[in-house]
Amino acid sequence: MGKVKAVVLLSGGLDSMLAVKVLMEQGIKVRAISFKSYFFNAKQARKAAKNLKIQLRVVDISKEHLKIVKNPKYGYGKGMNPCIDCHTLMLRRAKEIMEKEKFDFVATGEVLGERPMSQNKRALGIVEEESSLKGYLLRPLSAKLLPETIPEKKGQVVREKLLAISGRSRKKQIELAKKWKIKHYPSPAGGCLLTDLEFSKRLRELFQKRPDSNGNDIELLKLGRHFFENKVKIIVGRNHEENIRLKELAKKSDVLIELKDFVGPTTLIRNYGKGKISKGILQEAKNLTKLYSKKARDKEDVKFKILRK
Repeated sequence: MGKVKAVVLLSGGLDSMLAVKVLMEQGIKVRAISFKSYFFNAKQARKAAKNLKIQLRVVDISKEHLKIVKNPKYGYGKGMNPCIDCHTLMLRRAKEIMEKEKFDFVATGEVLGERPMSQNKRALGIVEEESSLKGYLLRPLSAKLLPETIPEKKGQVVREKLLAISGRSRKKQIELAKKWKIKHYPSPAGGCLLTDLEFSKRLRELFQKRPDSNGNDIELLKLGRHFFENKVKIIVGRNHEENIRLKELAKKSDVLIELKDFVGPTTLIRNYGKGKISKGILQEAKNLTKLYSKKARDKEDVKFKILRK
């Protein structure tokens, strides 16, 4: 039998790092993959791969993921996070890599019972079925609590050397991190914006006003102070970096407002409805621009620059 090879989903969190280590301890060759979208990136995964001294491939699923976020088959968590649908998408892509590059199986750092929505037995089963990885999806940290996989049956993976971790306690994982000298790892909160309740509120409102919103619209949600006037969005930058980014994201149909004689925010107006931006909305945007400028808010006869892309 040749060297056993596994595709492992590496988020950069401690669980996924430990899953890699469990397999490497058995002499299995690991190819780590991570995913990026409009709502999360691979920054932590890159750090983790460097610490583990393994190769990492980053796969961009932004457009596919946005479609799922708009209409998830299995619903949302506390925010706008469709965890079951999201994991399914990632694992489908991992399966494509597994088959194309002749890896033996796919592994993740999922822990049974750690997350109530997406890591209970039912959810883990759904993800395995929906991703068409039945029998080829290994969860090394909880494997002894789950049905035996095909690579285990074939002897490619020694089941006795896998783990039986469950629940939300991180005690066992921290012990293993010390054993394997894994010193740097992020908190378990995760880096997905969809779990952030304030961001989720903005996103839900955007979907209601503009169901066909795209990546550019999502990027704007990450910036500034947001105000909706019917179907017109006003976004006021909070600092110099955001002001620059608002200008970068502005479309030809958008309006940009700045103070003429004072330091202050850049304000972007985007119309998600029909027709022109009204004088009333334009005045509201000017008022907000003045309000959020410490230098200008108490001044009279403040002048503005009206810019278009």
